[in-house]
Amino acid sequence: MSSEPPVNPATPQGPAVPAWQPPRVTKVGGGGASPHVEKALSDVRSKIYPRSVSGLYARWRIVMVFVTQLIFYGLPWLQWNGRQAVLFDLAARKFYIFGMVLWPQDVIYLAVLLVISAFALFLFTAMAGRLFCGYACPQTVYTEIFMWVERRIEGDRLARIRLDEQPWNLRKVRLKATKHIIWLLIAWWTGSTFIGYFAPIRELGMGLLTLSLGPWQWFWMVFYAFATWGNAGFMREAVCKYMCPYARFQSVMVDDDTFVVTYDYVRGEPRGGRSRRVDHKEAGMGDCVDCSLCVQVCPTGIDIRDGLQYMCIGCGACVDACDTVMDKMGYDRGLIRYTSGRAITDGMTQSQVRKRMLRPRILAYSLILGLIVVGFVLSLAMRTTLRVDVIRDRGVLGREVAGGMIENVYRLQFINTSESPVTLTLSAEGLPELSIMTADHGANTVHVDAASNRLVPVVLRAPAGQVAPGLHDIEMKITGEYEDGRKAEVAERSSFFVPK
Repeated sequence: MSSEPPVNPATPQGPAVPAWQPPRVTKVGGGGASPHVEKALSDVRSKIYPRSVSGLYARWRIVMVFVTQLIFYGLPWLQWNGRQAVLFDLAARKFYIFGMVLWPQDVIYLAVLLVISAFALFLFTAMAGRLFCGYACPQTVYTEIFMWVERRIEGDRLARIRLDEQPWNLRKVRLKATKHIIWLLIAWWTGSTFIGYFAPIRELGMGLLTLSLGPWQWFWMVFYAFATWGNAGFMREAVCKYMCPYARFQSVMVDDDTFVVTYDYVRGEPRGGRSRRVDHKEAGMGDCVDCSLCVQVCPTGIDIRDGLQYMCIGCGACVDACDTVMDKMGYDRGLIRYTSGRAITDGMTQSQVRKRMLRPRILAYSLILGLIVVGFVLSLAMRTTLRVDVIRDRGVLGREVAGGMIENVYRLQFINTSESPVTLTLSAEGLPELSIMTADHGANTVHVDAASNRLVPVVLRAPAGQVAPGLHDIEMKITGEYEDGRKAEVAERSSFFVPK
């Protein structure tokens, strides 16, 4: 790690520059774009070769890769009551989440869940910046996996640079082909698993082995596999820097008290190379030895010493690299660390910084998020598993039938969101001697299978001489018991029409 960074050969447009820096773009002639535009175009075109690094935050990233992928790849294979534990069955319009079954009528829960996610993002960003991006974002996680494969096959940073600069030969073709084959296998596995959340994964696996999948299943599997391969293998930091909207609006959510990866310029400047035997403080130098390792390990290729930038994903790679150099030089760690901007300018300790985390913005986000979460949990806990929709038969508003009875016809839509069958008993109130029965078998009981719906025609009758003509309010009561012993009770209001 103490070796000098490689140097690109000098060009006619300028002097030699370190290989970790993008090549400089010089205007030709009197026209051309502004320097800022040229710098942006140069950054897009230049390839970043992150250097491997070890340390506390590198180990945390490895842990997060294992945890997130264990959940992602393993969750679709879990079974619950003889079915897939987590399945968003779009064909059947049912979402299975362990013991809970959600129907299209439950879309409000999805909306509330999105609101909770938004407020959690605001809270987390206000406290710790883009820490989610550095450790748990799918783009970061799969980039880490793909880069690990790349390092195992092509070598670390300098070896990859030399390999890309050399002409094509048998060795280069072999290494590149091996890398991309492994990348494609990982991408295909990822795309297949993702589709397994929307179609039963066991059936999907059998269909894949027998090549009997439908056209849409093939399309989405190939699409997500290609997206994983392209984003994690080629685009990488470009997604974080230019495509991710989170990178753009995080600046309005952070302030001087937000924990972010920060370079201690008060301690580090003026920077410069030196021998370990030199007392740098007597020489008027800061702790930064200007080794550029913090830039070489950065997955987005930024220099954290230039201050907080929206491209920083908060991964802490520069912290690990800098701490390694500080250990070798015999300096205190923490020249680059997770802290707040105010801690650097005011010389605050970490305990003082943590005390300022409970500021009004954090308390407001926490209060709102807590109230929404409590309401969401209570709503789920109190959610009834039986729903009944009453639909009047518009073709027959009311008619007199044999026996001097007035008859109204309804259609009752029963939705059993439980995974236990239920037998229901129907009754009606609101008029004298009002009776109710199903139109198909004349009884007042209905059986509804588990996690299913049933449309049942229902007839209500009342004596003609005891009811005045017009529209009368009534109430239908549905009671019953699930096979697992739970009770079911629903009341729905409607109207009964008596013709003149």
